[in-house]
Amino acid sequence: MFLSYLKIAWKVLMRRKFFTFISLFGVSFTLMILLVVMAMFDHLVGPATPVKRIDRMLFVNIIKHQMVGGRGWMNQLASIHFVDDYVRQLKTPEKVGVTTATSNATAFTKSKLLALDLSYTDGDFWKIMDFDFVDGRAFTNEEVKSAQPVCVINEATARDYFGTTDVVGRPIEIDLKRYRVAGVVRNVSAAQIYAYADAWVPYTLSPQYYRDNRLNGEFMVVLLAPSEQAVPAVRDEYRQMMKRVEIPNPKEVQAVFSYADPVLAAFTRALPIHNDQTMDDDNLGAFYLLAGGLALLFMLLPALNLVNLNVTRILERSGEIGVRKAFGATGRNLVSQFLVENVVLALVGGLLGLALAAGALALVNEAHPVAYAHFSLSWRVFGWGMVLTLLFGLMSGVYPAWKMSRLNPVAALRGGGEQK
Repeated sequence: MFLSYLKIAWKVLMRRKFFTFISLFGVSFTLMILLVVMAMFDHLVGPATPVKRIDRMLFVNIIKHQMVGGRGWMNQLASIHFVDDYVRQLKTPEKVGVTTATSNATAFTKSKLLALDLSYTDGDFWKIMDFDFVDGRAFTNEEVKSAQPVCVINEATARDYFGTTDVVGRPIEIDLKRYRVAGVVRNVSAAQIYAYADAWVPYTLSPQYYRDNRLNGEFMVVLLAPSEQAVPAVRDEYRQMMKRVEIPNPKEVQAVFSYADPVLAAFTRALPIHNDQTMDDDNLGAFYLLAGGLALLFMLLPALNLVNLNVTRILERSGEIGVRKAFGATGRNLVSQFLVENVVLALVGGLLGLALAAGALALVNEAHPVAYAHFSLSWRVFGWGMVLTLLFGLMSGVYPAWKMSRLNPVAALRGGGEQK
């Protein structure tokens, strides 16, 4: 019976080519947009080199200062003083590393100037991140403490500056300062803001970053939990630590707030959802609710259009439906047939949508809108895409199928659309 339904569905779709084209366009275009967005989202927050252990990582983006007398808030990054005196004293994290947001720098060669993105880090940063080294090694905590003029550069910088990646031990001049290349790593996507740079150097080479006793500074903090199960314990210990933080200027600052969050929560916490910024709410639930609602709405609009097209198609097939009812076909048989037709249409549209999404991502990768980023469809994204496709087919087919099963057989044979 099911094979018969499939054959009928295929013949019906081929007989009404314009309807099939419009339906396939709606399904495939919707799926293409969703899959491209999901691929980019997965690239941003999913595990990838060098953040392979993203499920064990927590990030501290800002320290919120609540000003005295209701004078508002001041949000800034952390200082080395805050990291050394408080964060590194935590017992539950396996490692605590720091990195700055990239700053503009220039490498001077004999023939040209190279614009680079420079980041300042410590030795533990390299133990938390899993960079792919083409050659050499990362600089160590000992080299950081002694302010050794060493650096790690990415593959693109090595090729542009030296013409090769075999450059370990050679000098490179960045912003009129000479560094010795300790290692070369593969290019990191600029979308991974905690790991991206063209060149990394010890933070102790810039006195403005560490000779400071304020809480606020220039550093993002990365904590590595011993296991995924230990993440909540690390977050809780960080919350307890913040209660012990001494406010350096109590005449101006009433209280300070900071949280260690997983990568997505670190971004959603900054969303202006609550008026009370003292609430310990990372807004992750609200983000998922909003994103899910938008995705459902995005799917619902073409689904409603398909419902209208399917209802119109029912009236055109009223004679066929009347004949089938006259020969004993039940409402359940008709509903099953029509749902199979819609699922077949949705699956074909889904496969077409996947092909279009792959093509769109290939074009995006060629355009390089994000430095060193390579967006791809993972098997997980593929699976979710097929689930969404099936839901799409069912959403657009249930009501028309029910309406078709209730057509009056006598009126249907006469070409009408009266229901029972």
